[in-house]
Amino acid sequence: MGRCCSDCGDWCTKSMFSSNQWRKGDGYSRCTNCVSGSQYCPPVPAPTYFYQCRECYREFNSQNELDMHMQVHRPRNVSCPVCGEQRFLSPANAIQHVESGYCTGCLGRDNARQQIYQYAQGQRRMQPFMTGTPLLANGSYNSGVPDLPYQCPQCAKSFRQLSQLYQHQDNKHSMRMLGYI
Repeated sequence: MGRCCSDCGDWCTKSMFSSNQWRKGDGYSRCTNCVSGSQYCPPVPAPTYFYQCRECYREFNSQNELDMHMQVHRPRNVSCPVCGEQRFLSPANAIQHVESGYCTGCLGRDNARQQIYQYAQGQRRMQPFMTGTPLLANGSYNSGVPDLPYQCPQCAKSFRQLSQLYQHQDNKHSMRMLGYI
């Protein structure tokens, strides 16, 4: 991050401004060299590209950094499918909460993975995202979790964790799978 010094006109990084000068904003900030009266203010080349958040106007060096930052602006309105706690930014975060073993409704990662798999198997709308046969011949659920039980219907990539599929859908296909948990 950086901006032009209002005195010398050079492009300077944030570290070249005092915190008071930085808070004055673009067009009003003076670099530490100009404030101290130093004759030499070393120029820093302006970035060729920058990516700016349209919500808070922070600047980032890459689209990926901006995409990761944009998650902080999402509402925390997604509930955990096991314990019901509503504090997650996305379905992927809610599923990660369960798969990590920290959900109060599950005890341990293996149990959590089993519960998420059984939950997904029981949801008709999740069938396009599941690999293998969800029910055994006798009508009961398959008790074991396959190594890669989830699959993206757009590109056929397979995933071990349901949260990985949600993240993939959100990042690669711009699809928030809100209706699937």
